[in-house]
Parts: sequence; C-alpha cells; structure tokens
Amino acid sequence: MQYDDRLDDYLGKFSAEDADRVRAARSWAAELHAGSFRASGEPTVTHPERVAAILAGMGMDADSVIAGLLHQAIEDGVATGKAVGERFGERVGSLVDELSRMASLKAKNKTNQAAEAIRKMLFAMTRDLRVIIVKLADKLDNMRTIRWLPEEDRRRIAAECVDVFAPLADRLGISWMKDELEDLALKEINREAFDQIKLLVSAKKPEREAFLERAREDIQLAAKDEGLSVDVMSRAKHFYSIYQKMRKRAKGADELYDLSGIRVLVDEESQCYTALGIVHGLWKPLEGRFKDYIAMPKSNGYRSLHTTVMAYDGTLLEIQIRTRDMHNVAEYGVASHWLYKKGSSAEIVRPEDVSIVNRLKGWSAMLDEGSDFLEDIKREILKDSIIVFTPKGDAIELPAGSTPLDFAYAIHSDVGNRCLAAKTDGAIVSLDSELRNTQVVEIVTGANARPNVNWLKMVRTSKARAKIRSYLVADGSVIAIDKNVVARKRDERHEERGKAHPGDRKPELEVRHGEAKHTEPKKPEAPEAAIAQMDYRPYVPGEATDSSRAGVSVSGADNLMIRFAACCKPAVGERIVGYVSRGRGIIVHRASCKNLPAIPEFTERRVEVTWESAPSLTRRYHVTGRRVLDLFSEIENAVRKHGGRLVEGRLEDGLDTLSGFFTMAYPSAEDARTAERNLRHVPSILKIKRTD
Repeated sequence: MQYDDRLDDYLGKFSAEDADRVRAARSWAAELHAGSFRASGEPTVTHPERVAAILAGMGMDADSVIAGLLHQAIEDGVATGKAVGERFGERVGSLVDELSRMASLKAKNKTNQAAEAIRKMLFAMTRDLRVIIVKLADKLDNMRTIRWLPEEDRRRIAAECVDVFAPLADRLGISWMKDELEDLALKEINREAFDQIKLLVSAKKPEREAFLERAREDIQLAAKDEGLSVDVMSRAKHFYSIYQKMRKRAKGADELYDLSGIRVLVDEESQCYTALGIVHGLWKPLEGRFKDYIAMPKSNGYRSLHTTVMAYDGTLLEIQIRTRDMHNVAEYGVASHWLYKKGSSAEIVRPEDVSIVNRLKGWSAMLDEGSDFLEDIKREILKDSIIVFTPKGDAIELPAGSTPLDFAYAIHSDVGNRCLAAKTDGAIVSLDSELRNTQVVEIVTGANARPNVNWLKMVRTSKARAKIRSYLVADGSVIAIDKNVVARKRDERHEERGKAHPGDRKPELEVRHGEAKHTEPKKPEAPEAAIAQMDYRPYVPGEATDSSRAGVSVSGADNLMIRFAACCKPAVGERIVGYVSRGRGIIVHRASCKNLPAIPEFTERRVEVTWESAPSLTRRYHVTGRRVLDLFSEIENAVRKHGGRLVEGRLEDGLDTLSGFFTMAYPSAEDARTAERNLRHVPSILKIKRTD
C-alpha cells in the first residue's frame, strides 16, 4: 500500500450500491470535520480518507471502509455510533462504537491506559475481526505522519507499535503492514541505526540489483527448461528485520550480506516442490536452512517453502517459493478472505476460525486487568509460537519457550496436575526443557504426582501458572500466591529453627520466587528481607542425607533420603534426574548419565529433582529507561540470553522515564560482564549503574 493511494482508485471494486455508500460516508466525514486540522496543518478529514484508502486497497468490505471514514468523527465527538448506524447500518455503527471505546479510555498513567485500550481492542476482535483491521489501518496512517508530534509521544507510540501492533499484524498474517509499522517505528526508536541501514542499502543497491537480476534470470531459464511457468521477483528485506539481525549477530549493518532475497510464485502446490528442486539444482542449499511451511503452516495461515543457497561466489541467497494464492494470504493474511469478494458480510471470516482469536477466548476467564494483562498478551500471543503434537497427531499451539508442563496443562488441567515425566520424540526430557517446533510430546502421569511450588518457575503460559496456583492454594500447602512470590507454610524443621509461637500475629513464611513481574506492591512494608535465600551446601557422592541438607528439591515431597549416584557424580548446577529406589530413597543422577536406560522401571520411578540453590554471582543495578510498555521484559530477556536470571526488580513510573532497582544472578563473572554489555545496548535503557 502506498502513502498516496486515493480512495477513488478502489471504488470500482465495489458494487454500485456499496460505492455510493462509501461516497456518502466520505461526504459526511468532510462535513463533520469542516474547519478542523491535524498537527501537520492538514484538514482532519485527510486522515480518515487515507485510512479508508488503506482498507479498500486491502480488499476489505464497504462496512470496514465506511468505519475507517467515520471513526475519527466518533472519537472527536462530532457524531455518535447511533447516528452512524442509522445512516449506514447497524454493523457499521457497531464497528465505530468499538473503535471509539478504545480511544476514549482514561487512566492514571499512560501505561495502564494503553494496556486497557489494547485489552478492549483484542476482545472486541473476538466478536468482529474487522475492528482490529480498521484499527491497524488507523495506526499505520498515524505512524506515517508521526513526525508532527513531540519526540516523547513519537517514541511512546513507536514502542507500542513494535510491542503490540506490528506483532498483531503478523499474527493476522498481514505481512506488508507488519513490515511497514516496524520500519516506521525503528525510525523513531533508534534513528541512528535506521539511517545507517538506509545508507548501506542505498549504497549497495546497484550491486544487489545486478546480483538478484542474474539469479532471477537463471531461475526462470531453468524453470522454462522443465516446462514450469513461474514468476520470479526480488524482495528487499525491510529495515527492522536487518536491525534485528544486527542485534542478534552483534554485527554492524555493513557486515550483513543477506539484505535481500528472491520469491518464486507458481500455480499449484505440487509445483512448489518442483521449483525447489530446480533451485537446489542451480545452487547448493545451506544445511539446516530449509523450512516447509506448506506442510506445516504457521499459526497465522502463512504457507511457503524457505531455503537458503550458496549462490555466485559463495554469496548467500534466501529464496521463498509459494503459489499465488499462498502469496495473497502471506501479504494480506486474514484480510485476504475479503479480497475480491463483494458485499459487506461480517461472516466472510468467522473469528472462531482464526488461531489468535481462539486463544484470546480461552484466556478471557482468567486474565487480570491492567498492565499485567498486556505483559501476558505480549509474551504469549503476540510473540512467536510453536506447534507441537500429541502422540495421536493432534496439533497444540504454544508460545515459543514453552515447556512440557505448559503442554500438559494445554491438554487438560488433570493431565498437568498428575504430570510425572515427559518425552519428546520418544526421549525422556526434564519438565522444564524448552519444546521445539514440530516435536511429538508425550506426558507420563502418575496417581501420586501433584504440582509443587517449583513448577511455577518451569512454566511459561498463564494458563499453566493459574492452574498450578489454584491447585496449591486448594491443597492447603500454600498460604498465599501472587505473580511475584509463593509463600509456603513452614514445615516442622523450619519451626524448630524459627520457633513460631502461638501468639504471633502472622505465620512465618518461606518465600520462593515465581516469575518476576512488573507489579506494584500491595503493602509498602513488603521488605526485600522477606525473600529468604537458601544456603548452598556441598555433598559427597554416594552418601545418604535428607533432601533438605542435600540442597536438592524433590518434586512434591520433603524429608526424603537422598543419595547421589557414584557412577556419574552429579555436580551442583548440572541438570539432574532422580528415581525412587527400593529401600535406598531417591538416587540422583546426571540427566545425561549413560546408565539411566539400564535402570529397571526408570520411567515409572522417575521423579523431578532440582538443585535448590546453585552457587551464583549476584549483581544489583539501578536502571533508567524510556517509558515503553515492554521495558521490564527487555531487561529480563537481555539477562536470560547469557544464563542469568532476574531475582528481584521493580519499576516506578516517572514523568518522562521508568526507573528502578534490579537484582540479577549469573553463573559466573564472565556471564555477568557479557550480560551487562548486552543491557547497555537495549534501545529502551537510557542508563544502567551497578549499586552493589
């Protein structure tokens, strides 16, 4: 879609009746906004006209286009949804009402306001998908003209685009819109990187175009020799994807060579594989870089073959192969279902047929309001997802980074609560191992298995976390749980040490971390000192001791006899597994121990064991960052990449910035130094200082 597209250019795609309705809506919008101007000095009506042109260019129905023309009038209070409905029908009135409710929200701070607006937008989408498509078109035009706003507002809106709206466009399969939103946002978030990439792309344009033209001609000639009709086109990678590669590979833009690629379009699905054979006949494919999204489509409906080959002089060339119908879906996603269709039916696409909508509906009963909701949405729905399979072949979609426990709770809460062990592709794995795309996952359940506090650290999905919390509270072993900590009743050993007295007002608590979140404390007196640190204790392999002294936590049990296997001598911090022996308690082995397969009934007797506290290096920082919605997650992700973990942290919302103290734990000083360097390169962090 082009910035200068005009609505008139698309009216011929509508029936005569619908074209007249669109013209009438445009005339009314001009009347309603007469004498009103935008920050750029343009008449206000130019914005809704451009939004309508974007929607019409996407092939959206007349109702959506009319909603695009009139949404601003409702927001500005110069018209009502009822009046719109009377003129253009109940469905258009409903659309503009949903859009205006998002725009009219007010909250104590912009973070909560944005979170609640996005919450309403996403759940409105479960009723009518066109709401979000109109909102995305509105956001795109605002980003195209954002230069007229103050810098602080530009950065906030751009960050929101990267965090929410671009990923949402991606989840709906509207790739061209995702790409443009990300590029426009990058220009505001990191102008230096944007200009560097722009300069490099421009400087290498002649060289790149000659390279791609040569490749295009070779593919066409080879396809013609095989009797295959193909369209071959070059595609430049958008700036934000180049920027992400720079960050991921820690390279400058001038060190990246795969800045463009080739796309091959064919008529039939079977011809995609024929074309793939032709391409691999021309150039050697790079091992591990082939992906078949035709056999295994992405959750947004995207289907294509991806391969990377060693082309001329060893230069890497990325190639996508798909049918023309697949290409329409790849570019327009869910909106492609309206493309070239007449009428204004909201039922052309049913919300329940769209993956993201089904996941949102499943959440509605258990999500909190406010910014926590937004963090969950960004982590679980707007980020990448994986597809894994049950042994019967049923596909389960989960957020990237999910574990077997997340899978178990996605099947059913009873399966999760009785989970004893897990297998992926036939091999036993720990319950906190990260699942990979297309794996077959099997859950082994046990009658005596039950959730324990440590499970909260193993799961990634809010559904699994909520079910585990619910079980622990109902079981009575837990006094209170929130998103930061789990407070568990002390057992007799702790009471001996702490001597809790009947007259004490509050029960003594042992506090163990769940997943750190950006939350405000309910009581100001909640002290950092309440977080009890476990002691690290050495052990002797083969020597028996109880689990509390061994420094090992056994899933769902306390005070068990523990022996460390002499065959593999597990060291503190290594991945370990345990099994119930006959009369000798729990035997702990390295997870990689070669003797495990020979142990009788190992699968049935296997129990989850973890080191209660591995030795680690703790660092404390004061961080000041921009007021972006995802700063907390950015900090946590930067640390996790280098083996660290967030022990404790809190951000406070200031006038212009977010700031707060964070405590991080690292495996080593070198990991700490690497993570600190990584933190200093997070675009949203303005200043970071060690305080320990």
